[in-house]
Amino acid sequence: MHKREMIRNIAIIAHVDHGKTTLVDKLLQQSGAFRENEAVAERAMDSNDLERERGITILAKNTAIRYKDYLINIVDTPGHADFGGEVERIMRMVDGVLLVVDSFEGCMPQTKFVLRKALQNGLTPVVVLNKIDRPNARPAEVVDEVLDLFIELEASDEQLDFPVVYASALNGTASLDPDRQDANMEALYEKIIEHIPAPKGNIDEPLQFQVTLLDYNEYLGRIAIGRVNRGIIRQGQSIAVMTRDGSIKQGRVEKLFGFSGLKRVEIDEAGAGDIIAIAGVKNINIGETLADPAHPEALPLLEIEEPTMKMTFLVNNSPFAGREGKWVTSRKLRERLFKELETDVSLRVEETDSPDEFIVSGRGELHLGILLENMRREGYELQVSKPEVIIKEINDVKHEPMEKLIIDVPEESMGAVMESLGTRKAEMLNMTNNGTGNVRLEFLIPARGLIGYRTHFLTITRGYGIMNHAFDSYAPYQGAEVGGRHEGVLIASESGVATTYGILSVEDRGTLFIEPGTEVYEGMIVGEHNRDNDIIVNVCKEKALTNVRSATKEETVKMKVPRILSLEQALEYLNDDEYCEITPKSIRLRKKVLDKGERARYEKQRKMAANTAE
Repeated sequence: MHKREMIRNIAIIAHVDHGKTTLVDKLLQQSGAFRENEAVAERAMDSNDLERERGITILAKNTAIRYKDYLINIVDTPGHADFGGEVERIMRMVDGVLLVVDSFEGCMPQTKFVLRKALQNGLTPVVVLNKIDRPNARPAEVVDEVLDLFIELEASDEQLDFPVVYASALNGTASLDPDRQDANMEALYEKIIEHIPAPKGNIDEPLQFQVTLLDYNEYLGRIAIGRVNRGIIRQGQSIAVMTRDGSIKQGRVEKLFGFSGLKRVEIDEAGAGDIIAIAGVKNINIGETLADPAHPEALPLLEIEEPTMKMTFLVNNSPFAGREGKWVTSRKLRERLFKELETDVSLRVEETDSPDEFIVSGRGELHLGILLENMRREGYELQVSKPEVIIKEINDVKHEPMEKLIIDVPEESMGAVMESLGTRKAEMLNMTNNGTGNVRLEFLIPARGLIGYRTHFLTITRGYGIMNHAFDSYAPYQGAEVGGRHEGVLIASESGVATTYGILSVEDRGTLFIEPGTEVYEGMIVGEHNRDNDIIVNVCKEKALTNVRSATKEETVKMKVPRILSLEQALEYLNDDEYCEITPKSIRLRKKVLDKGERARYEKQRKMAANTAE
């Protein structure tokens, strides 16, 4: 067991793509955590397939580095605000934070979101200006931006006195001078040891341990990860589990693990300040306290911010249901959603009057999109409705979530972006022209105004725009319709296989989402109409064969490239009367009511109901 004063517990926080996972890679390598001949993947902390593909951290993970005689426990946190539920819990495990900021981009909205949590928990910060080797780096201005952010977030005098380390995570170098780099990251190690306090907590007091992360193992069952708040915990020890509902149940620690590099190492005991993993306690949940049975005292439950967006998850009932998925029944869908609740505390699942429908609420489109992507990879087949924001009643007044939006665009696209956001009820807060031909715009915008905006934004900026947003606050609900899709869709008139001839005959009506040879069914959306109304098209029709030879027969026709939607794009694209059908092999858009006649009646009834409500 390490001496308390030789332990440092830190979390790494940063905006998406500012390089924190790469920084952890280099810290691990330089600490000697790996053998010389050991093959280590890049971004070793991003263990999940989706994390590697997207280059973002989704799940918080921890590692331990030995430097000199010190044990440094590092927790890598998600940079995206949609995974804020992970971040909030981690702040209870650590005593300090490494705030990683890009030396060119500066402070971004997600940085602010996570930093606010850290400062509120009284954690000691160390600022790392990463990518200092970029040709357009501006370290002095970014340090000023960080200081302004700390002041805005009401940091204490001690927190404002933060040290700054200038680093290049990619090269594995760091220094205290912005104009030169040392050959390694020793400057950063030294600042962590000097500036981050050792963990508080007395090993002579009765045991207290709070569960902040959960893992699962086929053989060991649920594994609780957290920090020992006080006392000593030993393998085989009997414990009292203080559950979320206030009851107390008895348990036993069957296995105890510490961390070394990226590996879990079985240990006999751990003391106050240690970050450990415990196996053998059945049905343990996040936020619960493990305590000494003779002195069962619970730690305060973890407060998790409420979800801001919801979607309806349904059993797939399209004509192609059950063809591609392994798990297609409502029972399997329910089991999977409730299983997700065990590890994701910022998710909510509500059952409805129908056994085939569930309302799932999360922190944003990305949060729900990642869940859906994981489910389809596991073999689930389902349908989902358009994402909707969650409206709250505060003092009998409706409130809606607002997002802080930061946009970097070329100067020539600025007018089009401001016009498009004006129609979505965005309020401009700030505009900065950094003289490089790009302008940074800051807005406050209703969350529903951002649904489906990203694709339109990339179109009007010709792919050069960068947008980032994070939840800001709840504000009084603005009743008017905001955002949404303005174009109509092309709807398949019959079931069959799309032909080249059928697609060519409707190409001039809009943009197709399918290729020749794609199976379609009546009511399926096969493209976007050029105008704002929906039209029914036949993409399955075949060219009539005759025995008359045509002079134009040998002419070749060039077909337009279809727009194949990814899962996120499909979710953004949805309208109120549409579903997205998700299977392991396909993503299809469809109308809720497939039959043309029934759809017309449904639309008429909906309009009458809307007029009556007004």
